[in-house]
Amino acid sequence: MKLQISFDMTDLDQALSIAKKVNDYCDQLEVGSLMLFQFGTSAVEAFRKNFPDKTIVADTKIIDRGEEITKIMAKAGADWITVMGGTNKSVLYTVARAADRYKLKVMIDLIDTDAPGQTAMDAQGFGGDAILMHKPYDEGESLAFLDQWDLVRGNTNLPIFIGAKIDRNNVQKVISLKPDGIIVGKSITDADNPLQEAKYFYNLCHKE
Repeated sequence: MKLQISFDMTDLDQALSIAKKVNDYCDQLEVGSLMLFQFGTSAVEAFRKNFPDKTIVADTKIIDRGEEITKIMAKAGADWITVMGGTNKSVLYTVARAADRYKLKVMIDLIDTDAPGQTAMDAQGFGGDAILMHKPYDEGESLAFLDQWDLVRGNTNLPIFIGAKIDRNNVQKVISLKPDGIIVGKSITDADNPLQEAKYFYNLCHKE
């Protein structure tokens, strides 16, 4: 199980400073959508420059212009991009084909689809490399969306990542589902001791 740390922040220097502290205790670093809106490709480029050997995920949330966005993110140094599962099928195909050309991987985000099981079933055919299950950030702490886990897991062989407001109080519930990865953000980046928190979640993910 992988640990992906999300940096959904508007202070790039602070994000990089925290990332340097936790780098040894994560598998993937995510440049969150807030950071992409604030800094654009500069954020991805900065993470790539500072962490040349780390997997960099750009949370692009693509719904249109997939060819162009994929090319831009590849040039910036991303390894993964995200595309919304509820967008038009032609967009999903376009992103996947472009990602293949530019050597990127595609994570299909189920947050906006009304048929998560069907989208999960179709994801590999679209050319997806992984699936992301989460909920809108503004919905608070609820993990009710995990009720769809069996529906999604039963309809795909692709890796599934779970993102939520994961913290020490609810992480065991998430891990008990045995996803392929979890995404933790503010529980690490806003902590008084980000390194300590990263170690905690990383060790849970990599526990034998």
